[in-house]
Amino acid sequence: PDVFIPLAEDSGLIVAMGEWLLREACAEAVSWSRPLRIAVNISPVQFQHGDLASTIHAVLLESGLAPHRLELEITEKALISDFARAISVLRRIKNLGVKIVMDDFGSGYSSLSYLISFPFDRIKIGEACIPNFDRNPESAAIIRAVIGLSRGLSLPVMAEGVETEEQLDFLKKESCDEIQGFLIGKPLPIENYA
Repeated sequence: PDVFIPLAEDSGLIVAMGEWLLREACAEAVSWSRPLRIAVNISPVQFQHGDLASTIHAVLLESGLAPHRLELEITEKALISDFARAISVLRRIKNLGVKIVMDDFGSGYSSLSYLISFPFDRIKIGEACIPNFDRNPESAAIIRAVIGLSRGLSLPVMAEGVETEEQLDFLKKESCDEIQGFLIGKPLPIENYA
C-alpha cells in the first residue's frame, strides 16, 4: 500500500479503485451472518473528485447494507486542501447514517479545529504513536492527550498498530476504548474469519 496508493492517487486512479473497494466491502458485509461494522479508508483525492456522498448513497442502496454498519475512515489530509468542501461532503455522508472516523489522529497535523468543525463518530490514534510509547515519553503523552480529548468530546477512541501485550496493557491502563493491530488479528482472506 505504501507504494501503490500514492501512485494511484497521483494518477487519479484512486477514485475508481476507491469506488470499487467500497462496493466490494459493502457487498461483503451484507453477506455476514452477524451485523458487524465494516470500515473503509477514503483517500483525500476522493474528496476532491466526483460526488463522494452520492457514490456512497448509491452503493448503500445497491448493496442493501444498513448505513450505520459502514464506517468511513478519513485522515486530516483529506480536510486540508479544501476544508469547507470536505466538511460539506462529510456532513452529507453523515446525514446518510454512515459513521465517520478521524483516522491517524496524532500522526499528522492534528488540528483541533477539525474536531470542532465536524462531529466525528470516533478518533483513531495513529499507529506512529503506538510502537514508541515505552521508549519515548512524548508518544505516551500524545496517546494520553488524545484519549483525554476523546473523553472530553464524548467520542470513542481506537488505537491502531497494537502489536504487543505491553502496548495493550498501556492502552487498557489509559482506558482506550478499542484497539486494532496484529496482536488481535492479521490481514487474512475473509473466509478465514467466517
